Amino acid sequence: MPSTTEPSILPPDPALPGIDQLTDIVAKLRGPGGCPWDREQTHASLRPGLIEEAHEVIAAIDNGDDANLREELGDLLLQSVFHAQLAAEEGRFTFDDVAREIATKLVRRHPHVFAADHCADSAAVLQRWEEIKRTEKGDTPTSALDGIPGGLPALMHAQKTQKNAARIGFDWPDAAPVFGKLHEEIAELEEALRPDRTATSVPANSEIEDELGDLLFTVVNLARKLHLDAETALHRASRKFASRFRAVEQLASARGIALEKLPLPELDQLWDEVKRQPRPSANP
Repeated sequence: MPSTTEPSILPPDPALPGIDQLTDIVAKLRGPGGCPWDREQTHASLRPGLIEEAHEVIAAIDNGDDANLREELGDLLLQSVFHAQLAAEEGRFTFDDVAREIATKLVRRHPHVFAADHCADSAAVLQRWEEIKRTEKGDTPTSALDGIPGGLPALMHAQKTQKNAARIGFDWPDAAPVFGKLHEEIAELEEALRPDRTATSVPANSEIEDELGDLLFTVVNLARKLHLDAETALHRASRKFASRFRAVEQLASARGIALEKLPLPELDQLWDEVKRQPRPSANP
């Protein structure tokens, strides 16, 4: 975030701990003589950057790139420090308040580590965590689904909804019966797509969307029963497709083939040829 003015503010002491250097820099960027861009920012204007930086951290994790992960975690940390600086300027709270609050919360929500409480396994830990969380907030839940953020991505929202319902026993015992439900949902979608039912009217389209949603929801259930994260699985599949598609493009280019002019059977042949090639060991 470069300033358009000549530098006139001393950088922080390099002997300071890294977090102190960062908070000092952000305060100076926001202060008199600081950076015009940084001084214009608000919590709302920084929101898109916060989302973007979180996704870039995830990409670095997926790529197994430690140097990039270190950099992206720094960018994400900057977002927290920046929001705390905005709040500090308004006299609401500071970054130190943020850090102390999460530290206190972690101790409070881990009585099996920092006190005499006992949890037999990770499932018991999660149950205890939720109990403590409800006590802290003074909530009297009216539903097992209370507290699920509405802004979550759809797959994450579905998985969290299912997990919360499972905590009160509303769940399949294992993955086997989910396959039956999956076949049922596919059949219902096929029924909704029958030619005599696919008029261009809104009700027909709405029914198709409902059935497709039920199918996706069941797939998320299957992922959960297989102890997999649906969001991660779909992201992995998307990356695998993109990698193979780029390889198809490169193969076609090397052979002087225009992909857009190839019929589908020949495109499939190129795709199958790429699939047979050895995959890199680190990534799909």
